[in-house]
Amino acid sequence: MADKLTEIMDWKRQEIADRVRPVELGELAELHRTLPPVPSFARALQRTDETLAVIAEIKRQSPSAGTIATIPDAPSQARRYVQAQADGMSILTDTKYFGGTLADLEQVTQLLRESPPLVPCLRKDFMVHPIQVREAREAGASAILIIVRALTDDEIRSLHAAAVAAGLDALYEIHSRAELDRAVAHGATIIGVNNRDLAVFRTDLALSETLIPQFPAGVIAVSESGIHTAADAARAKHCGAHAVLVGEALMKAPDPAELLASFR
Repeated sequence: MADKLTEIMDWKRQEIADRVRPVELGELAELHRTLPPVPSFARALQRTDETLAVIAEIKRQSPSAGTIATIPDAPSQARRYVQAQADGMSILTDTKYFGGTLADLEQVTQLLRESPPLVPCLRKDFMVHPIQVREAREAGASAILIIVRALTDDEIRSLHAAAVAAGLDALYEIHSRAELDRAVAHGATIIGVNNRDLAVFRTDLALSETLIPQFPAGVIAVSESGIHTAADAARAKHCGAHAVLVGEALMKAPDPAELLASFR
């Protein structure tokens, strides 16, 4: 299988080309000041008990799994996650490969503002430019995704600075020790190990078990992908994860609340 992540990133740069413009940090800071406040993504993952935090993902499809679930709309799935007491949500906003839209994020955050609890939402997309950070803040996100392998150091610095100015957290996604070192060098405070290799879409929970014990103290550790059962979640917790990010299993679950409770 060709390197799918490279293909996706190439497409993403083309997709946003007509929206790209200079985005000043002051502009983002002013946006943050004037828009309604958003809940802290980082704080939601720092549970006060010994259980795992669960980030529930709205994910209609993926290149590896094809169609995962057909839902009426994103808010309907978000309601199920709120009832299941998810600590955070991850909203796919990429259309071509994952079947999501920025409108999904906007509709979910509007629902949460109107019907608390106000669960923090991650804009899950392939971020390459600060204009996407602005869009995320305008849509009510609490955090953005930074895929370390897919970006240059200059791009990471730019996205991180934009997120800070906009009042957003950043989840740094890694898949190797070298990427962990890069994330730490950029001051990452939330790091997720993607157990699925985005080059070939092969999943192995052993990757979290290898990398998370190497995280510096104080970093919030997230295990992403490949969490389907309570036993999978237990493996993640045992190696030091503070949270798990789960999409496919929760999207397919007849009762997300029961499955999510088992992950804890």
